[in-house]
Amino acid sequence: MKVTAEKRYGLLLAARDSDYVKKVYGGYFNVFVAAFGEEGERWDLFRVVEGEFPDMNELHKYDGFVVSGSPYDAYGNDFWILKLCFLLQTLDAMEIKVLGICFGHQVLCRALGGKVGKAYTGWDIGVRKVKIVKDLSPSSYFSKISEIPASLSIIECHQDEVWEVPVGAEVIAFSDKTGVEMFTIGDHVLGIQGHPEYTKDILYNLIDRLLNNNCIQVEFAENAKFGLEKAEPDRKCWERICRNFLKSR
Repeated sequence: MKVTAEKRYGLLLAARDSDYVKKVYGGYFNVFVAAFGEEGERWDLFRVVEGEFPDMNELHKYDGFVVSGSPYDAYGNDFWILKLCFLLQTLDAMEIKVLGICFGHQVLCRALGGKVGKAYTGWDIGVRKVKIVKDLSPSSYFSKISEIPASLSIIECHQDEVWEVPVGAEVIAFSDKTGVEMFTIGDHVLGIQGHPEYTKDILYNLIDRLLNNNCIQVEFAENAKFGLEKAEPDRKCWERICRNFLKSR
């Protein structure tokens, strides 16, 4: 009988746990593992925002990494962000799978030679419909996946965006608000601007925190919450896309 080694993944956490997520979910790590993890896998946590990084000599032991969202700017020059860019360049060269979410999508793009910056249309908070590009190249990871609908709803919470994807990247999805909602490079890099891992309650709490910190106006917050009540993200489908990507199915 052939024994397969357990798959091993790392979460590169670029945000500090909010009190709410700590209380309800025990931290963002649990939110990500619940969304993307499966039975019999090992997941390691690296709080990159606090300077915790995987050992460069151990990278080959991982099947993939997930880069989380963050309140920081992906184009910032904080030491940990520059160190994260170097790590992502190394993982790309090794062709180890990397899934970037929100800030992770943007910093992945920056590290590999693309351009990111403030969104021209301002904050995007709520549930947004993203459209999958119709004529993907045959080599695209997404052209191999069956049953992907023409459009999918996802939770968004960002004020930055990808302006230009790296050379060799393919834009997979866009929305009426953001030109690059998803991009891939080969079958080892996937960036998603939205939050496939978020539940609506996490976003409700985040809207309150952004409002309390004067990042958004009252009217904007109320509209975002009202929109949330009416729309549902396609979480199951997003989780399947992310799991399939990480596990190469």
